[in-house]
Amino acid sequence: MFKKILTLFTALVVAFLVYVAMQPAGYRVSRSAEMAATPEAIFPHMNSLKKFDAWSPWAKLDPNAVMTYEGPDDGKGAIGKWKGNEEVGEGSMTIVGSTPPSDVKMQLDFIAPFPATADVAFSLKPAGDKTKVTWAMTGEHNFIMRAMCILMQHDVDQMIGEKYEEGLANLKKIVEAG
Repeated sequence: MFKKILTLFTALVVAFLVYVAMQPAGYRVSRSAEMAATPEAIFPHMNSLKKFDAWSPWAKLDPNAVMTYEGPDDGKGAIGKWKGNEEVGEGSMTIVGSTPPSDVKMQLDFIAPFPATADVAFSLKPAGDKTKVTWAMTGEHNFIMRAMCILMQHDVDQMIGEKYEEGLANLKKIVEAG
């Protein structure tokens, strides 16, 4: 009897590991919103990490998080480092590309709770008298992260996407207020 249970358990573990291995490592999360403001009015809020904190949904998760800044105040080379509670973790973001008034690219380096790297892109496209703002993130999960996502029923697109929607709504309020 014990041998049958052990065999069944081993088969389930192997099946789970195969399932995890078959999951895509890469992910992409993207959300967009239209704002009644010009790209020139919106761009500075993405191109400055200090201004980014005013509308970032993660800044509100831990108002006591410690933020430090290095490099230029805005644009390529600007760096923001954070250390906060378990909801926001610890890491840094670096602006690696800036094309006024249409694109900002960042690299996110997470230290805690899990080390990871992701690429973030903001794009602004005129849409009549409004601007379509798109916030996207791409990255890869290693095998352990894929297994954890499955076990915890963690949907990256849903979790990050909800925060992106919240952040874009915050940004919209700021830029439309002038």
